[in-house]
Amino acid sequence: MFADKYLQKNGHQILINKLPEQKPGLIVVIPCFREPDLVATLESLNKCDLPEVAVEVIVLINHSEKAEEATIRENEQTKTDADAWIAKNKKEGIHFFVVGPVQLKRKWAGAGLARKRGMDEAIRRFNLNDSKDGILVSLDADTLVAKNYLVAIEKHFRDFPKHVGATVAFEHQKQQLSGKHLEGIELYELYLNYYKRALHYSGYPYSMFTIGSAFAVTAEAYVKRGGMNRRQAGEDFYFLQNLVQLGTVGEITTTKVHPSARLSNRVPFGTGPILQKWMKGEEDLQLTYNFKAFKDLEQFFAKKDQLFKTQPNEYSEFVNTLNEPIKQFLLLDNFSVDLDDLNNNCSRLESFRLRFFQKFNAFRILKFLNFAHENYYQKADLRKQVELLDQEQ
Repeated sequence: MFADKYLQKNGHQILINKLPEQKPGLIVVIPCFREPDLVATLESLNKCDLPEVAVEVIVLINHSEKAEEATIRENEQTKTDADAWIAKNKKEGIHFFVVGPVQLKRKWAGAGLARKRGMDEAIRRFNLNDSKDGILVSLDADTLVAKNYLVAIEKHFRDFPKHVGATVAFEHQKQQLSGKHLEGIELYELYLNYYKRALHYSGYPYSMFTIGSAFAVTAEAYVKRGGMNRRQAGEDFYFLQNLVQLGTVGEITTTKVHPSARLSNRVPFGTGPILQKWMKGEEDLQLTYNFKAFKDLEQFFAKKDQLFKTQPNEYSEFVNTLNEPIKQFLLLDNFSVDLDDLNNNCSRLESFRLRFFQKFNAFRILKFLNFAHENYYQKADLRKQVELLDQEQ
């Protein structure tokens, strides 16, 4: 079976003893930690039009092995409520499983490990039928979905069988919001869109939204990529940015997920903490990365072919042609070491172009942006930066 070695290497323990009633073609995985509104998400999925393939939903209720009693009680109540809902809402073609509460090792407890445990169980269930083309979908327990959500995801991978993954369009729940809270989530969404578009403008080929509740991946690609990481936050960003090195990650815009815009401090960063800081006046969502920094990247990426088989003295001359922020970053970050590795392993310009962005990837871009704003630029008005970007496109 396609995932035997992966499951053995990761020491995965069976979470669901019941065998699939039908060969699943799409499995939605939902990590759940202190989620009082899980049933609303389950109802949203249950109202979906169903694709031709069988669908399973795996909810992994979890907490740290050192969790406080209040958290344990809340998770146990969530499990009770979810089990009661499932018992009353049987439906042909979609099966719900609520696992837990699962205790996670204190060192790793968090969103990444919870998502990984649930996704690995989905892989195990795909593996029972050697379904390497199964679709593994990532969702969050506070997120609602459009009626065509499951159908649109299945159709995308049927239409684009070579895609290793896909992101899903999103829009936060805003109906009950007003005042500063509403302004905050609107600014945050504007920032996410600006950042993705600015990356694309710079010439980076893998610009995408990296939202944990809004992506899908094929079972085979998940295993080849080594599975989900155990980061306590930002696991979605790291997973997707590594996934693009494996193949094309598409973009599903024919449906939407609707994450919650609530205030939260359950994870170190993300929508909840950012909004909470905004409400407290600790974060100004009206400011963002200066567009000039993306223009520096655009200048550099447009010239990257000149670095193919370049000699040390030629590299120095090349760097001196760049704007000061990117020039100093390349020197301080020792990019020449990675460039030497690229040139030693790329015999053709085409392969150099492809592997270039494995070295100057999204992580390095973020590192550059922070460096540039610590030393050269000030963060600037978000709406003004969007206007500047619009003028260039």
